[in-house]
Amino acid sequence: MKQVLWLLIAGMGWVSCENKEEMSSLNPLNWERRMVNGTLADSLESGTTYLSVYSQIYSMTEHRTHNLTVTVSMRNTNRSDTLFINKAEYYDTKGKLIRTYFSRNIFLAPMETVEIVIDQTDQEGGTGANFLFDWMMDPTSNEPLFEGVMISTSGQQGISFTTQGKRIR
Repeated sequence: MKQVLWLLIAGMGWVSCENKEEMSSLNPLNWERRMVNGTLADSLESGTTYLSVYSQIYSMTEHRTHNLTVTVSMRNTNRSDTLFINKAEYYDTKGKLIRTYFSRNIFLAPMETVEIVIDQTDQEGGTGANFLFDWMMDPTSNEPLFEGVMISTSGQQGISFTTQGKRIR
């Protein structure tokens, strides 16, 4: 009986490790699954949205920072139209490009949400990190919604707040 229980626990651990890698927003294979093959219609409206996020915030003084986990949420707010996102770029406080998550069209089905997670240990963005998203949609559709959720917990203390994207083009 102990051997069966041990095998069951080990199997669950293996499966959970397998799923974590599969769901990583840094894994290019996950973005490739969402890639659009072919060209998109010329009739689509394009736009760019800016989203501020915070990998770190100041705590007590300007010389002490607190690291945060960031969840970037890309939301298609349409019941029947697909949204296309052409590029997601992550910049640090000084405006230096840290990484491009994808640079080919991906799709979001109607009412779908896709997320990028920046781990609490990833401090590259700093206190003034931001994203730029280039997207395309049917001109009669609702614009996409881009949100950032920042959170950190330590012991019994916790901090969380949100930001919303702003269309800049």
